[in-house]
This record gives sequence, C-alpha cells and structure tokens, in this order.
Amino acid sequence: MSNYKASTAQARLGQVKDFLTGNMSATTIPFDPNASKFPSRKDIPQPAHALKDVQASWVWGENDQIGRLNLLTPTRIKAAAKSEILSGELVSLNLPLNHPTTPGFARQAFHHEIRPLAENVAYDDFWNANTQSGTQWDGFRHFAHMPTQTFYNGTKATDIVGPSANLKCSQHYWGDHGIAGRGILLDWKSYAERKGIPFNPYESDSISLAELQACGKDQGIDIRPAAQGGDVQIGDMLFIRSGFISSYFSKTPEEREKLALRPHALGPDDGQRWAGLKQEDPMLDWLHDCWFATVAGDSPTFEAWPTPLEYHLHEYLLALWGCPIGEMVDLEQLSRTCREKGRWTFFVTSSPANVPGGVASHVNGLAIF
Repeated sequence: MSNYKASTAQARLGQVKDFLTGNMSATTIPFDPNASKFPSRKDIPQPAHALKDVQASWVWGENDQIGRLNLLTPTRIKAAAKSEILSGELVSLNLPLNHPTTPGFARQAFHHEIRPLAENVAYDDFWNANTQSGTQWDGFRHFAHMPTQTFYNGTKATDIVGPSANLKCSQHYWGDHGIAGRGILLDWKSYAERKGIPFNPYESDSISLAELQACGKDQGIDIRPAAQGGDVQIGDMLFIRSGFISSYFSKTPEEREKLALRPHALGPDDGQRWAGLKQEDPMLDWLHDCWFATVAGDSPTFEAWPTPLEYHLHEYLLALWGCPIGEMVDLEQLSRTCREKGRWTFFVTSSPANVPGGVASHVNGLAIF
C-alpha cells in the first residue's frame, strides 16, 4: 500500500474511532480549537505556509494572529470557571511596576510621575516603561526562529519595523481576545528546598523534564497530557515557580543592581545568567504535546539562560508554536495559597495591553480560587 493510501486509511480509521468515542481529532488545517485530540510534535502537519523541516506548528491558519490562545475557547473557559472557582479568593500575579528596580538585559527602568490637572483637586499620572521590564508576556514579535529570522506564522522584521511595518502578530490581538482559563502551578522552589537540590535563580541552573515530573508527583500531579493518562488538560496555562522572586526580594538593592547589570551579549558567554527550564528534546515534546495555551514562570527568562545548545525554548514556543511566554510572574502568594488549600489548579485571567503594533505586554493577571 502506498504511503498516501496508508495515511488516508489511518485518517479514516481515526474518524470512525472519534465518532464512536465522542472525541474530535484536529486533523484538518486550520485546526478546530474545540477539538479534544491534537497531534504530538513528531506528527504535527506542515501547512504550505509553514517553515520547512523545523516542525512549525502553524496549525491555526495562514492569517492567525493569536497562536495557542485559540485553545481558550468559551467551552474551555466555562468549564474551567465551574471547576476552579470555588471560594472566590483572588491572588494577584503581578510584581509592582517598579520592580525589578534595575531590569536585566540593559532594559530601561519603570518611571512614574504625577502631573497636576488642576492643582489640589485633580491629578493625572504618567508612566514610561519597557513592557518587558517586569511581570510580562513575551509577544510573538519578541523572538524569532533565529536560523530563518522568522517570527510566528511567517512574520518578518519588516512587518514589525520600517516603512513596510504592519500589524501582523501585533500584541493588540491578544488584548482583543483576552486570556482566561485553568492554571496549573509547579512549585519547583519548594520541592528543590525540601529535597536539598542546589538551585540558584541568578545562575543558568536548569530544570529538566524528569525533575519537573518528580516535582509534580510530589504535589500529587501527573504532568503528562491527559491524552497520555496525565492531569494536564488541553488549553491549561502552566506556571513554574523557580524561586527568582523570593531571591530577588531577599537581596539588598545594591546586590540586585549589580546582578542586573551583568554584561549582556548573545551567546554562551552572556553575563546575564538566569535559571529556568532545560533545553532538551523531552522538554520540547512535553511543552508541545500538552497543548498549553500559555506557559509562564517567575524568572526573567523562563528557560535557563544562556542556552548551552544551538536553540532557545523561546524559538519553539513563540516563533514555531505560537505559545505566549510569561516571565517574572509573581508566584509567591499563589504558591502559599495553593499549599494551604492542597490544590494546584485555579482559574486565571489576564488582560494584555491593547496596543496596535505592540511587541509585549504586562500580564495584569489574577488567579481565582
């Protein structure tokens, strides 16, 4: 039997199975966001407009602007609200806008001033900020697939800056859509401390998938995707507490500034060194195959920085898969609340800035229990 006939027969068998089980597989591009089964990274189909030979998961259509936020459908949001909002308690996920007081990567610090509109009776205030100087979403215009210099869904630098600049993959599409659904926290910081695992948020210490799995098991969570028998549901929003925020506030202002001002140069000798997830194939498979709507952590880079390999997780998550990355999310109170309640899932809302042409946004996030 030819490969074409074999694949066609397999697809038809899958359709019959879906009909009998009530499931719906995502097989035709653009994918239906309401599907209950999505392919693994090794099986992801490559549409005609996708990058070749790099497993670009551009499955939502050639004109898609929001990537895996498509998974946050009304059905999933409604189900998450019903299962997760039990007591109505709110937990902020945002650092104060003036922290870090000295941002890393030579970014400008937040500036705030109050301006009188009418003396003694009315005032305005003025902010000057780099959206990525604190609790942030990395947008799709932030980080390209470096070998091809291509951002998500075919966006190029000429779409972002210069005379041909346009709104392709602009941050404002996230603002129009909004972000809400089920969050899941892996508290690596607490686990590592209990197990005596040395881990420095201000060095390029890495967390492997095996270590995340052990952390999840310690919390009573099977972090495999539901399709493999685990607890992670399609469209979940992942949060990983590595300990950067607690470490940051434990240091003096002088120590923070010195560490933030370490020299930055892209490559393995970068003086900017931050802890995060490990660059490895098992991690790539897991991050892809869980079909997270978003991923986030409390460190400045989410992944271990600088990468020791020839790629960054940012390239896969943002450029190849269209998955938003949250960084420097304040997970301190969230981890305490989760531990007190003995549950590690919750409802999450985030309202990204609606800035046409924008690259990134503050998170403006809340967890609701």
